[in-house]
Amino acid sequence: MRQIEASVINNERILRELERNNARTISGSWLIWLKCLEIAKEAKPGQFVMVGCGKECILPRPFSIHRVNDNGDIAIFFAVWEDGKGTKWLSQRKQGDAVEIFGPLGNGFSIAPKVHNLLLISGGIGIAPLLFLTDQALKDSHSLKLLRGASGAVKPSGKPNPPQHYPKELLPPEIEAQTIITSPDGNKGMVLELLTPEVVDWADQVFACGPTAMYRDMAKMPELKGKTVQVSLEMRMGCGLGACYACTVKTKHGQRQVCKDGPVFNLDDVIWDELDLSI
Repeated sequence: MRQIEASVINNERILRELERNNARTISGSWLIWLKCLEIAKEAKPGQFVMVGCGKECILPRPFSIHRVNDNGDIAIFFAVWEDGKGTKWLSQRKQGDAVEIFGPLGNGFSIAPKVHNLLLISGGIGIAPLLFLTDQALKDSHSLKLLRGASGAVKPSGKPNPPQHYPKELLPPEIEAQTIITSPDGNKGMVLELLTPEVVDWADQVFACGPTAMYRDMAKMPELKGKTVQVSLEMRMGCGLGACYACTVKTKHGQRQVCKDGPVFNLDDVIWDELDLSI
């Protein structure tokens, strides 16, 4: 683990504002690249970093490592809530600005030996930790399929929101991707509708990132029984090091900390009915 002052290489908004009924507005989603060789050379898919987000934020913010390139740069893909001080600050950084960052932290994804077909499931902006895994898996000659959900909700004014799916041109061309758009009433177009028996049978191993409610539904799906499924769990964190116990979750093996024991867990290990589904 390293604590460094990283330099901003590029910072770009790649998804527009998302207004939602009875929920906080997302001001947009950004992709920021940071020069931090020390962290990049140690990072593994599924791990995260803690980022200092200005003087107004006492505590650093956790972000999944989105991508790592051969130059020693790391990318973070993040959404900015309308009242999110930390993410708003990060979205305003310019090329050459300094950002305090430490990591890599936590336990990441693990591809089992002798598997070939990997299925990735992304709900919302759950693509954040999955592209680092994708890049590594393609280097190791794995075959991948990506199922991703995107919001199609209308604004409170009745006008449609702009597309909320991760730009296809930023995905590796080798990956087969299917996208489903959620209907305005939220009753149709959930990403798990793409999880057909044929797709599950194809997969040797499954990796997912999305809201907690999605994981709860996945844990109940008979199609996934007998499959090795790893999920990246997002929780509110204080320190990122396991000292504050703010991110403790209940598992079949007792209390575990997302920052230290996760953020990646086996789907069947977590007791999902006892977690806050709003996360």
